[in-house]
Amino acid sequence: MNISFENITIRNTEDRDIDQLVKWWNDGRVMAHAGFPLGLGTTSEKVRADLKGDSDDARRRLVLEYDGKLIGEMNYNVLGEKAEIGIKICDFSCQEKGIGRKALSMLISALFDRGIREIVLDTNLANKRAQHVYESLGFRKLRVNIDSWQDQLGRMQSSVDYSLIQDEFIDYRNKLKRSKHMAFRTDFLWGGATAANQCEGGYNEGGRGLANVDVIPHGKNRWAVVVGKKKSFDFEEGEYYPAREAIDFYHHYKEDIALFGEMGFKTYRMSIGWSRIFPQGDEDEPNEKGLKFYEDVFKECHKYGIEPLVTITHFDCPMGLITKYGGWRNRKLVEFYKKLARTLFTRYKGLVKYWLTFNEINILLHAPFMGAGICLEEGENRDQVLYTAAHHELVASAWATKIAHEVDPEIQVGCMLAGGNNYPYSCKPEDVWQAKKDMGKNLFLIDVQARGYYPSYILKEYERIGFEIPYQDDDREILLNNTVDFISFSYYASRVSKAKDDGELTAGNIFESVKNPYLKASEWGWQIDPLGLRITLNELYDRYQLPLFISENGLGAKDVVEADGSINDDYRIEYLREHIKAMKAAVEEDGVDLFGYTTWGPIDLVSASTGEMSKRYGFIYVDKDDAGNGTLARSRKKSFWWYKKVIATNGEDLD
Repeated sequence: MNISFENITIRNTEDRDIDQLVKWWNDGRVMAHAGFPLGLGTTSEKVRADLKGDSDDARRRLVLEYDGKLIGEMNYNVLGEKAEIGIKICDFSCQEKGIGRKALSMLISALFDRGIREIVLDTNLANKRAQHVYESLGFRKLRVNIDSWQDQLGRMQSSVDYSLIQDEFIDYRNKLKRSKHMAFRTDFLWGGATAANQCEGGYNEGGRGLANVDVIPHGKNRWAVVVGKKKSFDFEEGEYYPAREAIDFYHHYKEDIALFGEMGFKTYRMSIGWSRIFPQGDEDEPNEKGLKFYEDVFKECHKYGIEPLVTITHFDCPMGLITKYGGWRNRKLVEFYKKLARTLFTRYKGLVKYWLTFNEINILLHAPFMGAGICLEEGENRDQVLYTAAHHELVASAWATKIAHEVDPEIQVGCMLAGGNNYPYSCKPEDVWQAKKDMGKNLFLIDVQARGYYPSYILKEYERIGFEIPYQDDDREILLNNTVDFISFSYYASRVSKAKDDGELTAGNIFESVKNPYLKASEWGWQIDPLGLRITLNELYDRYQLPLFISENGLGAKDVVEADGSINDDYRIEYLREHIKAMKAAVEEDGVDLFGYTTWGPIDLVSASTGEMSKRYGFIYVDKDDAGNGTLARSRKKSFWWYKKVIATNGEDLD
């Protein structure tokens, strides 16, 4: 076989290639990967024999060249109308250029042209980049094989089997042709995002237990409770608690989802109220009424062709787990979370394909009670408590990913970051270094979720402060082998870092930032930076090379209802238009792999930071004020019709 396209060539292995390929094997560059079952006990002599065709292996060995340079190897084995294939790019400098995807497409096309009807391959379960490439080519995940083979070091590894039918590959190529004039893929997931605690209400209905988010008040004491400085474990006289009713999605979900359907939503991001499933958090059996409620919600979404994207916990922690165990500082919460995850994945198999493990996992380091159910006690070491809680959440997230793939290999599990790039205040090296450090602190939890291990810079930080990661049992293996399938993030504003702490700070946002003199700000002081979204998309994609999803983006603003009932929120349209333009440029010009976008929140809801209703984000107005007064009636804003047009044109018409 000898095929070429542009500057890529796939050809039969020749004697001149053998030494280089064996050297790569000895260097550890060719280990366990798609289609190369070289495991424990494999010697370089066996590799040489395989490559020369002197062994019993029936595979046809090929080499891969780029610009005339040998960069990797491929293989195939024909079994009737089916072919097994494999690929490995061994020149690390070429791994990020998309060559593997192009080479696979070339080999697949050649085999289909020769009468093959189905192509199969497998890959290491931990290799999310490879899985992403295969799925982008139209391969279907068949099964996950747990602990199915040993690698060179004798460690048990798990693999994923994939299949591609000829007709499906033709459909894939036709889709590409149809979408060439569009920035976004034809199956791009447009929609909106909410959280149970900010919209659901019904805090004491259907068997639901009390949660941390229920007891965070509106008003002057809110922030002290959010950050864990003031204990609020129950309702107190004289306080107003907006989450108890919120916008009453619990009773209005059919009406609200119908409105999402009218807009043409492809996806609806929502979250599970943990205490609606396990009221105290530590029960042996789940609450059936709670399970049934979410089942009804998911089925209502599918009625309108809306794919649910579900966050397992969006700042929700049952008060039972806080009062009995101290929240996520306690290792026992990992087991309770695993039970919650298995319950959800099993019950909603076939109803929910996309899951997020934790909302904005990095927030727990800034807002411990809201993010992790933690109130710091007098004398406690803040770093020790919060980094311990973070480790517990990371382990729980990896376990959830493992369980999800065991229950249903079709499930895609993502993580979520409170995103936003850090600019240096000036080109002064100290400011540039401060910005890099601040970015690292914001990203290290995602590093673990995406790569499977703690980055070296945070390990050094832990050494300096005397923190020892509380590894137990198989934590390291669980983290390494169960990384996420995609990365989602919220984006509202960029941030500015300054080495010397003497600049004017921005208002409102949970992340401390020096004010950027080049940007305008919202009514709540959040600086508006559409280009920052493009920068953030590139930063994350360059760092992780995994599919991205923008799970929150929006403008909190005060809306005015005119005498005729209309709401002319042109400022919201302008904000979203400019941010969609930025993400479009990231996809079209920069090559970022983005597969979905959900605005925050498509319907007015309770603000997480302030507890206000007047800080409105929605395309749908809800008649309720900051004191809880109003009819809860829903009405469409001007932006409702604008976003409907954006979705209908797949982001092409933004006027």
